[in-house]
Amino acid sequence: MTQSADDPGNERPHEPLIIPETAQEVVEERVLLSKALGGWRGIIDSGLPTMLFVIVYVATGSNLSTALWVAIGGAVAIALWRLVRREGLQQIIAGLIGVGISAFVASRTGTGEGYFIPGLLQNLAYGVAFLISIVIGWPLVGVIVGFLTGRGVSWRAESDLRQAYAAASWIWVGLFALRIAVQFPLYLAGWVGPLGVAKVVMGVPLFIAAGYFTYLVLRPTFAARRAEGSGASDAR
Repeated sequence: MTQSADDPGNERPHEPLIIPETAQEVVEERVLLSKALGGWRGIIDSGLPTMLFVIVYVATGSNLSTALWVAIGGAVAIALWRLVRREGLQQIIAGLIGVGISAFVASRTGTGEGYFIPGLLQNLAYGVAFLISIVIGWPLVGVIVGFLTGRGVSWRAESDLRQAYAAASWIWVGLFALRIAVQFPLYLAGWVGPLGVAKVVMGVPLFIAAGYFTYLVLRPTFAARRAEGSGASDAR
């Protein structure tokens, strides 16, 4: 029977977390990032259809149909290229679905800005999810890191980790809130070009920045626990 992580009597000895200090650990950190995000190429490829849509939409004088087909064609071409190279398609499949939904919404609204409605709703959903996770004491950064490292939710029995993961989760709340704060007014104004640029600029670059700052927030706690684990080993 699984014991509750909140029961003080069921606390397990601290397990030192790994922070990337050696060359090998840096490689392991990159592998972890690759599993979480599909690799840098996966992130960039998922943004190409949006760039194609904006470029064609502006260049053709707001020809929505042409822009949508070019975006869909670009997403399909990327997926086929990945398939030929026998590379992972997880991110590309998600990208295809995303482009398909965006294209459908834009075709139904008949406006170029309609292409960006799903993305705005997605950012809103993610931001609310991270915020709620902090409020209820299950910060999503901790859930995600626990899943990827195989440690599950054992971190919930450690107050320092709970606080660190909550602090890191606020970074993501801020990321999604910032995207909405900038992009929603552009959507209301119907400025498709600036909206597309904002989506691309606030996509990959901000995502990478949020990931880096998440690491900076978590690193002191990881380092302290590593030192604690090392001290415990020396005392034996």
